[in-house]
Amino acid sequence: MPTVLYALNAALQNALASDERVVIMGEDILDPYGGAFKVTRGLSDSFPDRVITTPISEAGIVGIAAGMALRGLLPVVEIMFGDFITLIADQVINHAAKFRWMYNDQVRVPIVIRTPMGGRRGYGPTHSQTMEKFFIGVPGLRVLAPNTFSDPGDLLSKAIFEDNDPVLFIENKLLYLNTIHDSNRLSEFEFFEQTPEPNFYHHSKHNGTIADLSNNYAPTCMLSLRDAPPPVLTIAAYGYISEFAYQAALNLAYEYEVFTELVYPTQLSPCDMGAILSSTKRTGRLLVVEEGTHNLGWGAEVIAQTAENLGSRLLSARRIAALNLPIPASGPLEEAVLPGIEHIIQAAQKMV
Repeated sequence: MPTVLYALNAALQNALASDERVVIMGEDILDPYGGAFKVTRGLSDSFPDRVITTPISEAGIVGIAAGMALRGLLPVVEIMFGDFITLIADQVINHAAKFRWMYNDQVRVPIVIRTPMGGRRGYGPTHSQTMEKFFIGVPGLRVLAPNTFSDPGDLLSKAIFEDNDPVLFIENKLLYLNTIHDSNRLSEFEFFEQTPEPNFYHHSKHNGTIADLSNNYAPTCMLSLRDAPPPVLTIAAYGYISEFAYQAALNLAYEYEVFTELVYPTQLSPCDMGAILSSTKRTGRLLVVEEGTHNLGWGAEVIAQTAENLGSRLLSARRIAALNLPIPASGPLEEAVLPGIEHIIQAAQKMV
């Protein structure tokens, strides 16, 4: 199966080949370099007129892309590191996300802004942050985060061609070289096998399956342990941290006989709550996991909405996230700040 990096690159190749309106812009994206994480490698050789390298001005890149989108193009912007999205905040929040409302629904701004997020690469405090929470809740902006349990390339393609509003597309750095789980074996009530065992049921929101509780194009995946007692805990996560939640679920089942249901949304904003609420109604307990800092993040919003919807049926809820500190450059200190598998296991044990 392909890696996430391959899937994203192929999606961009296909987008450029299939529609002349697609334009890709960013810093150092031309061949042979192909971008800091090589997602754009090979694109400028094949499409030299529509893969554009830019000066180091994130606000300028996004501003130009917004103008292109207003004139009918489909720009895809790469911000080299997610830490730099603070520099695009004005262009996104006060311009691209508002133009549809400001101009009486007569214009659209179909811009996709891709950017890598996350730590565990030793890049230090200015190149390791997970900062999407600063854009969650912005009216008119969709925030997406792919994982390996659905097709990241398909998600990117739909963001480019099916979304007429601006999209912030979050790519965790550690996901790039991960292999995508075989979607042909992940249809509803079929099993997918992973070493070590066991098998999980995998329910995708596509095609009207059990988790199809939202009306957007971004999939939500639900996984339940095969032939196990009913789950007593829902674990919700997104992006790369979903891999940690998966490993924690295996450990909890085999070592502690704590059975969980996993929910992995790819749409963070507007907050996609359907599958999370459905699962938590069954389990009564919700554990949310994210790599961003603990305070005022995606997990806090998810728990707040769950409490509002379920009331006393929510027996317990807890957040796991990074400490409220800058990300250290030292590897051991970075691991101490960021959430890991053991944090999930310990929190789950306390909740049940």
